[in-house]
Amino acid sequence: MSNWLVGELGGEMFEWLTNEENDAIAMLKRDHDNVKALFDQFEKTERKAEKQKIVKRAIEELRIHSTLEEELFYPAVREQLKNGVMNEADEEHHVAKVLIAELDAMSGDNDHFDAKFTVLAESVRHHIKEEENEMLPKARDLQIDFQALGKKMECRKRELKAQGLPRTAEDSMIRKTHGRADSPARASHRKKSPAHVIKKSRARVIKPVGVIK
Repeated sequence: MSNWLVGELGGEMFEWLTNEENDAIAMLKRDHDNVKALFDQFEKTERKAEKQKIVKRAIEELRIHSTLEEELFYPAVREQLKNGVMNEADEEHHVAKVLIAELDAMSGDNDHFDAKFTVLAESVRHHIKEEENEMLPKARDLQIDFQALGKKMECRKRELKAQGLPRTAEDSMIRKTHGRADSPARASHRKKSPAHVIKKSRARVIKPVGVIK
């Protein structure tokens, strides 16, 4: 049976509702919906403290989600899907994780904090759209036990929540720069510390020697 339906507003719609709750693909779709809802909340609120709470929750959700995909889901479908689809997903994860690492290193009072999270949201929304329109429909047609895979993913999710998330390569990269390797715009606005101002060395004044008559 085809996994595609025609929605009331036209266009193609993935048929998620035919899947069980613990199905791996349905789990990913729920994660997508959860994080998109957080993005919407962030855009609607004006309170700084509330925005910081939303960012913290979104980052945790994204870290767990990307870990589940990279450790379990992607390896299960990669060999049977085109490399282009999977490679692009890998790169989109990398971009998102760099932004997440930079946000973790920033204070909520930083003047680029909101802008960086907005860029992260735009990047993740694009990634979700491509997964749901391309990768996941193709994966559904593969001969994979997505029920069993879903159970593994659910178990791993519980472990991550209980034991904590592993540090990513992107986290290490940003830590090495002490948060300075963020964006050219941010760097251009950063004021130089007085300690970095090069003091002019005092010129040695040589007085003319009198002529001996």
